[in-house]
Amino acid sequence: MTDHHGKAASPALPFDIAGIRLDGSGSLTRQLVEQLRLRMLQGRLPAGARMPTTRELAGALGLSRNTVVRAYEHLLDEGLIKSRVGDGSYVTPPLAQMSPAGAGPAAPSAAPLPQTPRWLGLQAFTPSRTPAGPVRAFRWGSPAMDLFPAALWSRLQSQAWRRHDTRELAYGDPAGLPALREWLADYLCSARGLACHAGQILITAGAQQGITLAAMALLGPGDEAALESPGYRSAAAALALAATKVHPVPVDAEGLRPGALEALGPRCRLLYVTPSHQFPTGVAMSLQRRMDLLAWARRQQAWILEDDYDSEYRHVGLPLAPLSSLDSAGRTLYVGSLSKLMFPGLRLGYLVAPPGWLPTLARLRAVLDRHSACMDQQVMADFIAQGHFLRHVRRMRRAARERRDALLGAWARHIEPLGLPLPAPEAGLHAYLPLPEAGLERRLTEAASAAQLEVGAMRHVGGLPEVSARAGLVLGFAALPPAATRRAVQTLAQAWRPVLG
Repeated sequence: MTDHHGKAASPALPFDIAGIRLDGSGSLTRQLVEQLRLRMLQGRLPAGARMPTTRELAGALGLSRNTVVRAYEHLLDEGLIKSRVGDGSYVTPPLAQMSPAGAGPAAPSAAPLPQTPRWLGLQAFTPSRTPAGPVRAFRWGSPAMDLFPAALWSRLQSQAWRRHDTRELAYGDPAGLPALREWLADYLCSARGLACHAGQILITAGAQQGITLAAMALLGPGDEAALESPGYRSAAAALALAATKVHPVPVDAEGLRPGALEALGPRCRLLYVTPSHQFPTGVAMSLQRRMDLLAWARRQQAWILEDDYDSEYRHVGLPLAPLSSLDSAGRTLYVGSLSKLMFPGLRLGYLVAPPGWLPTLARLRAVLDRHSACMDQQVMADFIAQGHFLRHVRRMRRAARERRDALLGAWARHIEPLGLPLPAPEAGLHAYLPLPEAGLERRLTEAASAAQLEVGAMRHVGGLPEVSARAGLVLGFAALPPAATRRAVQTLAQAWRPVLG
């Protein structure tokens, strides 16, 4: 419905109705409220102006009187107009007019950023976000989502909803669904050699929340934390939420160097580490260094947070035993995620804590967001209980190895002759290409991007970039089938040839 903009407005109206346009796309009452509100906030309906009667405005706009009555009632509820018995309705001073005299309507302005260390520290952190469009070659951190059994998952969801009890729709256990915790405990014992029980497992919204929960629970005022450098940038941000300072600890061919921890002093109370497959370099920590880390934690009365983010993907030999399985003093927490096996958007992970800790950690989880989605947990528990999970793990592991081999084979033919050999990753979903200097890293990244290929530059991936001088690229190989990876390597070689000379 359009307004009668060709008709002269009644002199009784305090404003020109020529600009009011109502159509059939939605509620006429809502449209009228929005347009009257806008006039008031812009000062075109000035404070103190008398509103026309509902009958007058309805007649001028060709609306039913009930529509205008409902609009006035809404404006009255919002405080934009006030009504005087026997005297009609008047515009109240809207926020836009509450500015110094003569200044006109106040322009919207943003409040200054808080200057707390925690707030300022978050400004340097860019959350991970999957780029728009189809999956592109060398996207790191992504499993083979094309192999996810979507039809099976949908069927399990339908079954879970059909048999659900209404009590399951209420708030649940902040520690997580007991059945899922039982199944995960069994899986970690058999597949990872981690002796634990359901009473030690907290279901989290992915590994990232597990890292954050651990930092918040373990670090007090004045406490400091440490992590590998280069390392996982999102972990650095999580530690910074609770730690006074986050120290970088250098990594070499055997993993994190424990000797560097000694210089950090007694205030360093928490160490984040990826010993089975260091992120992003891919090295595995030697047994001696694992024992040295545990000894440091006992001496300093500190804690170790072990992130076993992609331990299922071992391409050479058997999966390495977790650091936590060697700990006899109860100084380690183990965080894991189902994202690298299922799909990243599932947001289900777990934190394995020393016995007796779960009630306190569950209270902390309840304060933050109560618990993970109950039905997602139930479907995941059914997926494991019915044997689908182990079959899916085997399929994903086999596919990752095939896709890794496709990358290595194509690389040896097309890019290694250009002077860039690629070390063969023994585990995980990405390869790490070390580079001699940051300038080359930048040029290669720009050339890959121009060719519509995604590579992870160390300056964006490596944890604490301001202190890490290491240059390199992270190349994911699991997101695409082997044939697509081979074609992408050829494209990458063409893009890089001018850069490498």
